[in-house]
Amino acid sequence: MSDVGSIERTTQNRIIKFFQDYLSYSYLGNWQYRENNRNIEPDYLRPFLEQQGYSDTLIKKAIAQFQKTVTNQSQNLYNLNKTVYSSLRYGIKVKPEVGANTETVWLVDWDTPENNHFAIAEEVAVKGEHPKRPDIVLYINGIALGVLELKRSTVSVSEGIRQNLDNQKKEFIEHFFATQQLVMAGNDTQGLRYGTIETPEKYYLTWREDKDQETPLGNDLENPLERGLMQLCSKQRLLEIIHNFTVFDNGKKKLCRHNQYFGVKYAQDYIKNGKGGIIWHTQGSGKSLTMVWLAKWIREYNPNARILIITDRDELDKQVEGVFSGVDEPITRTQSGQDLIKKLNQTTPSLMCSLIHKFGKNKTTDYDSYIEELNNSLPPDFQAKGDMYVFVDECHRSQSGKLHEAMKQILPDAVLIGFTGTPLLKNDKRKSVEVFGKYIHTYKFDEAVTDNVVLDLRYEARRVEQKITSQEKIDQWFEVQTQGLTEYAKTELKKRWGTLQKLLNSKSRLEKIVADIIFDFATKDRLKSGRGNAMLVAGNIYQACRYYELFQNQGFTKCAIVTSYEPSPQDIKGETTGEQERTEKLRQYEIYQQMLGGKDPEKFEEDVREQFINNPAQMKLLIVVNKLLTGFDAPPATYLYIDKTMRDHGLFQAICRVNRLDGEDKEYGYIIDYQDLFKSLEKSIADYTSEAFEDFDDEDIQGLLSDRVEKGKERLEEMLEKIRALCEPVEQPKDTSAYIRYFCGSNQPEQNPEHLKTSEQQRHTLYQYTASLVRAYANLANDMIDAGYTPQQASEIKAAVKHYEQARQEVKLASGDYIDLKTYEPAMRHLIDTYIGAEDSKTITALDDMTLVELIVERGEPALDVLPNGIKENPEAVAETIENNLRKIITEEQPTNPRYYEQMSELLEQLIEDRRQEAQDYETYLKRVIELSKQVTQPHNSSQYPPSLDTSAKRALYDNLDQDESLTLAIDHAIKTNKKDGWRGNKIKERQIRRAIKEHLDDKETLNRIFELVKNQNDY
Repeated sequence: MSDVGSIERTTQNRIIKFFQDYLSYSYLGNWQYRENNRNIEPDYLRPFLEQQGYSDTLIKKAIAQFQKTVTNQSQNLYNLNKTVYSSLRYGIKVKPEVGANTETVWLVDWDTPENNHFAIAEEVAVKGEHPKRPDIVLYINGIALGVLELKRSTVSVSEGIRQNLDNQKKEFIEHFFATQQLVMAGNDTQGLRYGTIETPEKYYLTWREDKDQETPLGNDLENPLERGLMQLCSKQRLLEIIHNFTVFDNGKKKLCRHNQYFGVKYAQDYIKNGKGGIIWHTQGSGKSLTMVWLAKWIREYNPNARILIITDRDELDKQVEGVFSGVDEPITRTQSGQDLIKKLNQTTPSLMCSLIHKFGKNKTTDYDSYIEELNNSLPPDFQAKGDMYVFVDECHRSQSGKLHEAMKQILPDAVLIGFTGTPLLKNDKRKSVEVFGKYIHTYKFDEAVTDNVVLDLRYEARRVEQKITSQEKIDQWFEVQTQGLTEYAKTELKKRWGTLQKLLNSKSRLEKIVADIIFDFATKDRLKSGRGNAMLVAGNIYQACRYYELFQNQGFTKCAIVTSYEPSPQDIKGETTGEQERTEKLRQYEIYQQMLGGKDPEKFEEDVREQFINNPAQMKLLIVVNKLLTGFDAPPATYLYIDKTMRDHGLFQAICRVNRLDGEDKEYGYIIDYQDLFKSLEKSIADYTSEAFEDFDDEDIQGLLSDRVEKGKERLEEMLEKIRALCEPVEQPKDTSAYIRYFCGSNQPEQNPEHLKTSEQQRHTLYQYTASLVRAYANLANDMIDAGYTPQQASEIKAAVKHYEQARQEVKLASGDYIDLKTYEPAMRHLIDTYIGAEDSKTITALDDMTLVELIVERGEPALDVLPNGIKENPEAVAETIENNLRKIITEEQPTNPRYYEQMSELLEQLIEDRRQEAQDYETYLKRVIELSKQVTQPHNSSQYPPSLDTSAKRALYDNLDQDESLTLAIDHAIKTNKKDGWRGNKIKERQIRRAIKEHLDDKETLNRIFELVKNQNDY
């Protein structure tokens, strides 16, 4: 076990030993000072190839060809890594000599893991535009295939993930990641997180061994970091993940989650024994890619295999085609039952998908007609060619039994595998097991939530028509709905309250629901900020059109209807009665036509969906009936409003539309139910396994829904407890100065000047906890009394939230961190203004466009008015805030001109020392600090530079070449004459610049120093 808070070096030493003792990797050494570390080390690759029996000629050619592929700088990282992966997985094709047959040189022995040389090196110093040094690099046969960043137990794994992401940028060591397959970060408390190249932080995964495994890997290890490394980096597992569970999907490289891995592994065992079965992986857990990986394995395991994927919805059919095409697995969409039979009777294609077609005026899925069409298309001599494997998507449908029987008649020897994202109904379980076979693998909703694969769902039943029956009730409703809002937010709402009052006062239930939803868009965090959006499920197409019309009438125009309805003049034939009142069909037709605005319905839907997913602020609400409730991933969708009688699979799939991850501010998906599907308003206790879900087994839907208010209270109290524990060490009276001293350090003689850097993680935890606390409070602010708090408790909690938010704001300014966190501020400010209120928020907006130091340079002493009152009223807090901000700029700018900023750093330390010694009054101090701010941010205004040095790059050279003007100008000219576009990171182009500088400098140390300086200049 590790010591609590152990430093990274201790953790690293232990993990290196773990790789050697437990995983049997060789240790190559500490490569911090080793020259020319690369992602291909021929000294280790060559012996492996010799051991595999390749000739010297083949080895030389294969290594040269592979190095050429890896160093190709014309491709972006994704495409380069994809090309390299192809060489690794399928081998290097080489001709020993002209005219000879092509041979394949395998750089990795995928079949026999023990034949490969597994090794690690630590502190691998890699050259780049800005050199970097990954903690541990995993080499297989001298090829860098894995990288691991380690953090001490008190530092978040997120820091390691961000380090990995930074390292993949062009400015750092992007080229080193051309060969990387597994990118990891870990510590002793959170364990191991993994992704691959360019995996965004929120999609890094945690591995877990399967509950049904006979001998799970690493479960006997107590330490979560060591357990994760055992499970991912043991030799056979690592090779298997790289070889069988890696995919390049439409510009994104992806690795499997543990449920996908075990689902495919168990399916392989079934298939080898000629058996089929059911894979149930809950909505949002990557079922489509599980199909892809299983299909790829089947085709390699059995060269004679042919795979047919059957879906019963057009959007699912298109999605299957899109997923397979996106991963370079060409798939043929059959056009009809007849077309399918024709293709089955041929030897190609080997991968097909077929849609169970829609029949009749309502385009309902007709299994009987589909099966009849298949049978009628059978030629007398029909026999499907190849070994058939049939995947049936959404196999929970009760009609799939008929389909199975038909498939067994047409393809008697086929292996059938059913896939579902929802549980099977109690009554269908026996039938489904008879039809497809047993469950091959299950991954239920509560497991996916625990693994952070999908979000937890919060449920609330609303019955607006009973709550709102008179003007008095409307006023009362407004007060209840806004009891947690600030006066500012209430005033903003009241500007629009008149029109909502009319809706709520109407007899129409639909109008009341429209008012309720518009109200949510004005008060709920994700909806108001435009970061998230919503879907409304209507009972039928006419009701959807009425909803759309009502929203439009209220000026809520960023919404659209998406249904299967395609307006046609035939629909309104004979509907004109001569009466003033239009028929439902006529109104439906007119509203739909008005919405389409002359666009083709299919194109309109495509555009609307694209906006809804990629630009939620411009498409806030989709009104649907059946469409888009399955197979439609909409990450921004946060709320689902239901005004339709739904149950079982339809309801399960619908509510999972809002469970997708989408950034830190989307913590849950919300279900608002106007139909009271679980009769929770009629009962004293909410049971979300009864009523609409009563036909499921309880254990199959465990934890799917939870009460919004009850869980909201739990979350609020959890975050209050966390932030109180974090801030416990802050000295009494826990005022501004105390928070700044604890989270930023104080500029006192005994204080380590590096404290601002070392306490960075602590501050980020404060920011993270505060943001989560504010969101938790905002989610419950209008329901504090319903949650069981007394008015006094509610008031005390609001005061506590406000206290921590102000502390966050002050620490952020005092440390200078606000500069890096600007992108997160607008959403937070909206929350604060709406639910907490912050006197300082108006002045702090001045820092949106400028830093504090820039404001001081521009405005002088009046710039300090933008500081929060807690800082502004304390001269020492003001001084430390300015000093920390200056120190941050000096540190960041140091590489661009080391000598100049060393001088600035000395001036700052002298200024701090004089303030400590009280050698000057506050006014004099402010004048000196304003003057220093100008020097730090505007070196070009200094009188010390000759007029010829008219760029920051020339001035940087001048300062670092002992102020030799002629040498500076000569080197500047040489650089500009020799530099080529995109020279940074390109070894050949960098060498040209280096040679040009070398003509003017004899000393190697000076040459290295000036070359690094030049790389940091924007002017070059």
